[in-house]
Amino acid sequence: MSQPTRLSKRAQQAAPQPISYLMHETIARPELISLAAGFVDPETLPVEVVAAASEATFADAAKAQAALQYGTTVGDLELREAILARHCAADRIDPASGRFSVDQVVLTAGSNQMLHLLGETLIDPGDIVLCASPCYFVYLGTLQNIGARMVGVAVDDDGLIPEALEAELRRLQTSGELARVKAIYVTSYYDNPTGATLPTERRQQILEMAKRYATDGIIHVIDDTAYRELGYYGEDVPSISSFDPEGETVIHTGSFSKSFSPGMRIGWAILPPALVDPVCNQKGDIDFGSPCFNQRLMATVLRQGQYDAHVAKIQASYRTKLEATLAAVEKHFSSLSDVHWLPARGGLYVWMTLPESVNTGADGPLFQRALEEGVLYVPGVHCYPGEGAPLQKNTLRLSFGVQSPESIAQGVEMLARAVADVMAEKAPVG
Repeated sequence: MSQPTRLSKRAQQAAPQPISYLMHETIARPELISLAAGFVDPETLPVEVVAAASEATFADAAKAQAALQYGTTVGDLELREAILARHCAADRIDPASGRFSVDQVVLTAGSNQMLHLLGETLIDPGDIVLCASPCYFVYLGTLQNIGARMVGVAVDDDGLIPEALEAELRRLQTSGELARVKAIYVTSYYDNPTGATLPTERRQQILEMAKRYATDGIIHVIDDTAYRELGYYGEDVPSISSFDPEGETVIHTGSFSKSFSPGMRIGWAILPPALVDPVCNQKGDIDFGSPCFNQRLMATVLRQGQYDAHVAKIQASYRTKLEATLAAVEKHFSSLSDVHWLPARGGLYVWMTLPESVNTGADGPLFQRALEEGVLYVPGVHCYPGEGAPLQKNTLRLSFGVQSPESIAQGVEMLARAVADVMAEKAPVG
């Protein structure tokens, strides 16, 4: 008789990511218009730019050999310097001010690896992370896997509500659980899934609360800025780290996945000095250096001045798609009662709230009806933490990154028909 496989507790508590079954539907039915996957537009991927950077790298034998060798755990120095310079420029910080050091910049294989490393470094089972409700569902899976408690904080069209955050912090203080709060997680630019951007005042308020309630050790603010460069109307606000002159509280994470290429797998964080060694110690046990070749290519792209031109290209493309999405939603949903959507100004997503009677989950009538129409969306239920602000089963996320404006319009029309059908079935008779 065979013996059972003895899985670790973390393996047992890990659950498959929701994207798995959504991808299955997409692959099994290629005719579907997928407004689910948050992929970048393949037509905008920088094939020629990366080819030129690769050619430049291999033109010099010594540079080619270095690129193909192991790198350092912390990552390529030239790329880290470029990331820090860009961060200071975006936040209008004098690089000579000493606010940041390149030693604080750590590179990872995508920003999700950094989020995982931060969890391993900061969080013990039962510790609490406060986050928006709804929140980035892949990060929720990461937290679940390490045994964290995810406590949701209410949001509105401007993102996480400071008053709701303070109310939750006070509740945890009263219950004697405040010491278990290790972090507040926000996606401050063009949030995934809602598309909201935190106003400057809210950024300051969130940081101030993190410091004020940190009575048993630092409550870090993890600011995920993966979408910062995907703003389409010339607007930008300083990052939360710009309001943290001591540099002890904010963990600023970023990525080239959405703004350049997800296949390059390059993420980073600008860490508080006290976290650099602990994070790198964790990282060294995993990879002792993320892919060196990719980092050298990215450093070359930045050095050659190709990156900003590419960002401008994708901003123009995605702006057109966002406008197509919002126009289609306005056209096909404005006549339906109790339907709300957030008019995002950047990113890759539009968040919708339907009447409370409409369950958007994979086990609800709308999901199957939408598949019958030929369109796929992300059920909002996957984006809610297990505690805190209540789960809303009547929400969904649309992603416009992959589809053409024509397909977006068609897909939104299909979805509106499905919603109208389900609402009609739920309507009282007589």
